[in-house]
Amino acid sequence: MTDVARNQVPAVYRRRIGEVLVTAICDGYVDAPFAALVGIDPPEAEALLKADFRPAPPRISVNCFLVQAGGRTAIIDTGSGDTMGPTLGKMPALLGHLGLTPGDIDTVLLTHMHPDHSNGLTGPGGERLFPDAEIVVDEADVRHWFDDGARAKADESKQARYFDEARRQIAPYQDRRKSTGKDVFPQVSAVPLGGHTPGHTGYLVESDGEALLIWGDICHVPDIQVRNPGVTMAFDSDPEAAIAARRRAFDMAAADRLLVAGMHLHFPGFAYVGREGDGYRLIPESWRFEG
Repeated sequence: MTDVARNQVPAVYRRRIGEVLVTAICDGYVDAPFAALVGIDPPEAEALLKADFRPAPPRISVNCFLVQAGGRTAIIDTGSGDTMGPTLGKMPALLGHLGLTPGDIDTVLLTHMHPDHSNGLTGPGGERLFPDAEIVVDEADVRHWFDDGARAKADESKQARYFDEARRQIAPYQDRRKSTGKDVFPQVSAVPLGGHTPGHTGYLVESDGEALLIWGDICHVPDIQVRNPGVTMAFDSDPEAAIAARRRAFDMAAADRLLVAGMHLHFPGFAYVGREGDGYRLIPESWRFEG
């Protein structure tokens, strides 16, 4: 069998926001257990997923977003690197498909420091994979993962998977790290959406009257959490704050008819949000060609 027949097409998708080019890059996917969903019984979750012809237990997309503006190139989140199994860690190869290398990235914008978002920062030896990049991450996230008291309260698996890995990933960039602010990159500003982690951040891209909110982990299983915003994830740092941030993002997107993109929306991850009863509905954006 030829490689063309064996392999899927490259998972990249371009979308212009005014003069800014945004490219969705799928790092892969992870299959999550029903136990990861909090606030919904597994049979109900399974029924909702099957009604929408989705895998059950849920299959969660992991997306990164390349942003090119003003002659500069940023990437929002880095995927999981080689730390979460064979269905993830595809981002670096897809950069190559776009004619880029990690050395071409001058800014890494992190939504937060969870393994599927920041473990692509370094290689197995702890070396920087983005040799010339500045790292932008909310200071509240860094403080949390470096908090020995918070680490001691976590179970052993979370200590290694979240606290220790976050520290290892950010370590080689400490001399080139800055916190989020209004202007983090040309045409891009940070939007505080804390809850999923203390410093969880979205990024608003604005150019020529167009806008896109890249909302990070506002939802992980959109087929469930969009219609049921009160459903949280077992790894939310503050579930109630995560619910509040989710509703705030949904309300903003619906009221402003704002295009959104998410790290865990089904690839390519661009959509609109509408209100429906006590919840919301997600309307994937129609496919479009971009140069």
